[in-house]
Amino acid sequence: MMRHLSLLSAFACLYFACGSPSSSDNKETPTQDSSVTETAKQPPQNPPLVSYIFTADPSAHVFNGRVYVYPSHDTATGTPENDNGDHFNMMDYHILSMDSIGGKVTDHGVALSINDVPWAGRQLWAPDAAYANGTYYLYFPVKDKKDVFRIGVATSTQPQGPFKAEQQPIPGSYSIDPCVFTDEDGTSYMYFGGIWGGQLQRWNNNHYDSTAPLRKPDEAAILPRFARLSKNMKQFDGPVKELQLVDEKGKPFLEKNNDKRFFEAAWMHKYQGKYYFSYSTGDTHNICYATSNSPTGPFTYRGIILYPVEGWTNHHSILPVGNQWYIFYHDVQQSGKTHLRNVKVAPLYYNADGSIQPIHAK
Repeated sequence: MMRHLSLLSAFACLYFACGSPSSSDNKETPTQDSSVTETAKQPPQNPPLVSYIFTADPSAHVFNGRVYVYPSHDTATGTPENDNGDHFNMMDYHILSMDSIGGKVTDHGVALSINDVPWAGRQLWAPDAAYANGTYYLYFPVKDKKDVFRIGVATSTQPQGPFKAEQQPIPGSYSIDPCVFTDEDGTSYMYFGGIWGGQLQRWNNNHYDSTAPLRKPDEAAILPRFARLSKNMKQFDGPVKELQLVDEKGKPFLEKNNDKRFFEAAWMHKYQGKYYFSYSTGDTHNICYATSNSPTGPFTYRGIILYPVEGWTNHHSILPVGNQWYIFYHDVQQSGKTHLRNVKVAPLYYNADGSIQPIHAK
C-alpha cells in the first residue's frame, strides 16, 4: 500500500516546483547565483523524508518532473555489529517520490526483493537508478551465493517499479555502491566500490583474492572503480578501471590520509562543465569531492561537502531540482542505532569559482 506523508512544517521553506525534463540529474543545469557566499545560512533541523521505516544511502533523480529517491531499506535483524557490516542485512528496496522538495512523500512499496534476484545470497545494499531506451534501470549490489558482492541490474517501465532483475549479475562487476552517470553525449558510466565490508580491497587488476588485506597506513589508498556502460545499460562496454583521485598537489592519497581518501559511496554530477566526483571517507565520516575536466578523471580533491553526521556511515547524492541544488544524505538521529538510518535532504550552494560550500547538517 502506498502511503503519503508530509514533511515537517519547518522544512516547508524549501518548497518549489520540480523541473520538467524526463531526467535532468545528469545534464547541465542552470547556474546558481554566484552572490551566495561562504556564510550562507546552514540548513535547519532537517526531518526525515519518512520516519515509519528506516531508509539510507539515497540516490535521488528527477524523472518526468518528479523527484524519485532510491534508498536502502534498513531493518533490525539482530545481526551483531562488525567492521564488515553484517548488521546491514537489507532485504528489499522501497522507492520514495515527491512532487517537490518539502512536499508529500509517496512510498511506492517494495520495488525489488532479494527473493526476486535469482543469484542473490544476502545484503541488498545501496542502489542507484537510470533511464534510457524507454526503460528504467535499478542497479544494486548484493552478495552472491559465494558471499562475494556483485552488482546486478533490474528493469521497469516505471521509475517506481516494480523491477525485474536479470538472471545474473553484470559480468565483471564487483564490490558495492553503484552510481550511474549519463553525460551529455549519451555515454553512461558506472562508478562503484567500497573498502572494508564492501570488499574492494580484495580486488586487484579485476581479480579476486579473498585473503587480500586492507592497505597499511603508508601504502597507496585503494581507488574507486568505473566502467563505461553498453547501450543496453546491462553490461560494461570495456574493462573496469581505477578512477585516479589525487590531492591538490597531484599526488595520490595514502591510506593514512583517511580524512580525504575514498572509502565508499561514489556519486558523479556535472556543474558548469566540470565533473564532480563525491564520496564518503568512511571511518572519518566526511563526504568529500574532487573535480575533473573529464568523466574518466583524473580527479583533484577540492574539499569537504558534508561534515560528519550522527551515525557511523554517510552516503549521499547531489542533484538540482528546479534552480536549486540539493544533497540527500542519512543519519541516525531518530533511532540512535548505526544500522537504522533515515534519509534527509538539505540545500547545497556553490561559490563563484565552482567550489561547494561545506555543510554542517543538523
